[in-house]
Amino acid sequence: MAESKWADAGVNTLGNIPVLTVSENSLAKAWETSLLVLWKHGCRVKTQYDQDDDTPPSIDSTMVIEVKQPLSEPRIHRCFPGGIEDLQEYVMELVEGVKDHWVRDPNDPDDKRWSYTYHERLTKYPVLGKDKVFRDQLEVMIDQLARAPHTRRANVITWKVWEDPTVDDPPCLQSIWTRMLRDDASDVWRLNMNVRFRSRDAFKAAFMNMFGMVTLQNWLASRVSEAMKAYVIPGRYCEINDSYHIYGFDLDAFHDTFLDTISGPENKRREWEDRVWNSTDPMVQDIMREARADVLKKIEKQDANRT
Repeated sequence: MAESKWADAGVNTLGNIPVLTVSENSLAKAWETSLLVLWKHGCRVKTQYDQDDDTPPSIDSTMVIEVKQPLSEPRIHRCFPGGIEDLQEYVMELVEGVKDHWVRDPNDPDDKRWSYTYHERLTKYPVLGKDKVFRDQLEVMIDQLARAPHTRRANVITWKVWEDPTVDDPPCLQSIWTRMLRDDASDVWRLNMNVRFRSRDAFKAAFMNMFGMVTLQNWLASRVSEAMKAYVIPGRYCEINDSYHIYGFDLDAFHDTFLDTISGPENKRREWEDRVWNSTDPMVQDIMREARADVLKKIEKQDANRT
């Protein structure tokens, strides 16, 4: 791929990583806008994953994304690389931990399974100095918020400083921070969430991450509501991405499957209503329901093969 083909993408920032900000009402719109802003204002930089010297530089930035109403519809953007089934599988992995048993034993050099899942890091974080003793950080967070909704200490992390700096695939998600405010007029508590990623594939991974994180936010709000015996709903959702990027080797696919739907040839362009789905649509709900059973069967099959 010739570099000149993408000469109009990104900017020269004279050695500084641009800090970009996006604020939208819905999840789907926030993701779409973040990619358009990144495409126009991100910087060009090589990465450790470039396939060869001819690979164009990635488009990168530090990106802050606010979703004002994370559960508002439409929630699903049809241009993310994946399908509704993939969203369901990711939610089950992140919120329910259906793949936590795939995490390798760090003391076994022959164990080649995953080094982590986010759910495993959030709910089974090891207590240093105590063999096989773990902390469920999400349960601690729920208890903190129920006791003091305004606390600034409801924070969970994934990073293991004694392990992650030297592994090949350390977690991209670093932390989740929550705090609650009450609308005195309606007596409703809103659970606000901040999420920090050190590195994020904006095109291929970010939407599924965002959809999963907002689902987790809704789950946390429900659990805190039960603990407080009060009405708690998700408030605004905010992400801080240290590196929010589109890889150079994905630029063709990004242009063909995303940009063209917004500003490409007439035969590829789609109106906003045709670029999104409502998560409450019966078709979407049916696919997710069927996917749930399929995901569990797939995991069972993979477990059997691994054994």
